[in-house]
Amino acid sequence: MENKIKKAADLLRKSRFTTAHTGAGISVESGIPPFRGNQGIWNKYDPRSLEIAYFINHPAESWHIIKEIFYCYFNEARPNTAHLVLAEMEKQGLLGRIITQNIDNLHQMAGSVEVYEFHGNSGKLVCLGCNRTYPVSNISLDFIPPTCRECGGLLKPDFIFFGEPIPQKAVAAAYDAASISDVFLIIGTTGEVMPANQIPFLAKSNGCKIIEVNTEPSNFTSSVTDIFLQGKAGDVMDRLSTELFASPLDNDQDSVD
Repeated sequence: MENKIKKAADLLRKSRFTTAHTGAGISVESGIPPFRGNQGIWNKYDPRSLEIAYFINHPAESWHIIKEIFYCYFNEARPNTAHLVLAEMEKQGLLGRIITQNIDNLHQMAGSVEVYEFHGNSGKLVCLGCNRTYPVSNISLDFIPPTCRECGGLLKPDFIFFGEPIPQKAVAAAYDAASISDVFLIIGTTGEVMPANQIPFLAKSNGCKIIEVNTEPSNFTSSVTDIFLQGKAGDVMDRLSTELFASPLDNDQDSVD
């Protein structure tokens, strides 16, 4: 593992442009459960509650579940070491962009600036009537479904429901990252969710090196990953940051095994 950490740090120091591609696994150590897997949210809740058609037709029923999942679980979450390391990498000029599948706002709370959210953000609500947006902190969820102060329309969390398109800005940023990055740093995503799971494959086809941080092998590990760093995101990123920020640049172009 130590040798892999050193090689990963070397790749990151030499990279002209690095993109981090993050999923639910990076936020587990912040207290947010993953959606999939044995302990996933969808084992407890019916994912139909987040289908856009169901939400529009049954807003109160959907909002009861949405409030419990996203505004009880998420409100207490704070950035962990992995989020903080990525923010420091950006500050040090070692990370150009974050493409995240998460909606928890933890990257921004950690200090990251160049964050593109594939699935939106739970911190805002949008009116389905007039498109006005509100910080969720400005809207009481004591009475649900919440409604717009301007037009009385239904308010919806500003993240992507099943049946909605991915924001074009995030898609464009992801495809651009896949074309210009020397290194993709995958953290905490198993590669099961389309179309986000296609971006590392596109990056790889463009000659990008892939560093993967996951607790278990993923759909990327045996197909595109060059260096697999197995472990919890916070632990691995802490070790990687120690090597990355402490070691001088090595100009020897060693190959990755």
